[in-house]
Amino acid sequence: MVNRALIVILATVVLDAVGIGLALPVIPSLLRELSHQTRIAGRFGYFMAIYPFMQFLFSPVLGRLSDRFGRRPVLLVSLGVATIDYLVMGLSPLLGVLYVGRALAGMTGANLAVATAYIADISSPDERARRFGYMNACFGLGFVGGPLLGGLVGSLSPRYPFLLAALFSGLNLLMGIFVLRESRKSGGEPEQERRSFIASLLSIRDNRTLLPLLMIYFLVNLIGQIPGSLWIINGEDRFGWDVWMVGLTFAAFGILHAVAQAFLTEPTTRRLGERGAILFGVVCDCSAFVAMALITQGWMVFAIMFLFTAGGIALPAFQAILSRQVSDEHQGELQGTLVSLTSLTEVVGPIAATSIYAASPPSAPGLVWLVGAGLYLLCVPVILRQMAASHGKPVEAVEAVR
Repeated sequence: MVNRALIVILATVVLDAVGIGLALPVIPSLLRELSHQTRIAGRFGYFMAIYPFMQFLFSPVLGRLSDRFGRRPVLLVSLGVATIDYLVMGLSPLLGVLYVGRALAGMTGANLAVATAYIADISSPDERARRFGYMNACFGLGFVGGPLLGGLVGSLSPRYPFLLAALFSGLNLLMGIFVLRESRKSGGEPEQERRSFIASLLSIRDNRTLLPLLMIYFLVNLIGQIPGSLWIINGEDRFGWDVWMVGLTFAAFGILHAVAQAFLTEPTTRRLGERGAILFGVVCDCSAFVAMALITQGWMVFAIMFLFTAGGIALPAFQAILSRQVSDEHQGELQGTLVSLTSLTEVVGPIAATSIYAASPPSAPGLVWLVGAGLYLLCVPVILRQMAASHGKPVEAVEAVR
């Protein structure tokens, strides 16, 4: 039987990702218009960093609130705020409002943690890796489609993508109001389980299994920032890519990534197990990094994309193992922590990757890729040890909401 709750939450993720990506192509133009300056590289960097930084701060907050008050109300409030926020950003003539709006968008975008917790609620432990893969695929498709659509309507006016994002967010809100059901059976946490946000974070320190896994998760995500950070400048510097080729490679990568997440995660996890799927993904990603360091022709990147996309299988399997380490009452808190860690890597990773790339000698433009591969190799023995330590922890199955 088709799980209607899963379809609704995946549709929510797609619309959310489309709304995020819509404005990306026009942000430089809008910054020039509102700042009355032509050189906006510095402003652009800070503007782009605001979103993941706010996600880093607020993902655990929204996850924790969803544990206490339910997934549905937190999702609905965040979608309502996002709809208003996009409208204001699209209509305001003030540069400061654009920055504040970007911060609010990051806060509401932290609802990805709530969506992930929702999927954990309605899935048995054995289903989670596959369904997390579906979610990642849907987010990837939305994030690829968003900039394409944003570029189209942005050619008419740099304001239109924000207004269209408000429309998508509003549709998302309506779907949540009329279709989405609450996934948690209880109305909130038992009184003895209620802790402050700081106390809940400090409690992770005492979990000898969860804390090392979170550290590995952070490091793997940090290494994973290298391709996204360097894709454009690496392609332009080494292979002479133009804007058309950059767009083509981005679209190809996004489609392949979505296909791998949706259709390779489940069979790989079933055949190799969650630990094997993680190691398989790390090995594929490490091999792709080495290949990127050594290739000499731009067309070779298309072949390496298959290794990169296969490497993406590791994260859904990782999320599934991590979800086993906490009870159902704390899934929102955990998923908020994971999204927060990912957002932190989106702030730190690009800075580190581009700094290493800039410092590399002209004779070794692939050095940063080898650094990433080396970090992956350091992860492997730790992953093996921690995966063995976390293996076999019993978790009660949950009944799916239909």
